[in-house]
Amino acid sequence: MGILAGRNLLITGVVSSASLAYHTARIAQEEGARIVLTSHRRPALVEYLAESLPQHCPVVPLDVTDGQDLAALADRVGEHVPGVDGVLHSVAYAPPRALGGHILHTSWADVATTLHTSAYSLAALTEAILPLMNGRGSIVSLGFDASVAWPGYNWMGIAKAALESCVRYLARDLGHRGIRVNLVAAGPVRTLAASAVPQFEALESAFVSQAPLGWSPDNPDTVARTCVALLSSWLPATTGSVIYADGGAHMVGTAGSLSSPCDQSETASTFTPTTWADYT
Repeated sequence: MGILAGRNLLITGVVSSASLAYHTARIAQEEGARIVLTSHRRPALVEYLAESLPQHCPVVPLDVTDGQDLAALADRVGEHVPGVDGVLHSVAYAPPRALGGHILHTSWADVATTLHTSAYSLAALTEAILPLMNGRGSIVSLGFDASVAWPGYNWMGIAKAALESCVRYLARDLGHRGIRVNLVAAGPVRTLAASAVPQFEALESAFVSQAPLGWSPDNPDTVARTCVALLSSWLPATTGSVIYADGGAHMVGTAGSLSSPCDQSETASTFTPTTWADYT
């Protein structure tokens, strides 16, 4: 009997076998959960990844910025499970001009896209799935430390700060229903989305050198297990919190690379994401 035995989970953001969402789904199944995945733009890929999990799981379409998809979500998920006990929000996207370069050189259209997809989507997803969340449940969002300004992160960093605040307000408003809402601030892990972040190699090097517990950018299980713990019933009084899964790097005071000034170069990132990613 695992810690998720008998629980039904909805997991978004599986876009590759390196996704934090993928490894959360895998470990959740190992702990007894029944999983439903969502797909956006590339359903065949997500179906393939679903086949590679310990147990095959259904996949439902979802664009978190599309009102019709959101309105249909509860019915689509309800075809596979009678209710939902937990949700992993693992969706983020920023246009290239919102990453790297200078923060003042980003248009509102690009900023709006970043905030809509990476922050507001948590509230939209929560509202859409709420009809299936009867009784106690857990909503977990994946983020990154938003307490400082990171080199190259720019508007995505601002979106992550908004996401943290959204977690707190949702936790306040859903507490009376017994629903917990928390955020996992992950250390840098090598995922598809990580390749979109300028200076990512320097960022991961800083975490590796400064985390008291050590940090491996090639080990997604450390973050996935944190998500699974929050999705279980083992933290019944924890809500509205930012849980760091970064080896302790966030709390180390240093004059080194973690606190170095941001690159203010004019050049924006040249990476153009083709799909939403699980971690940015």
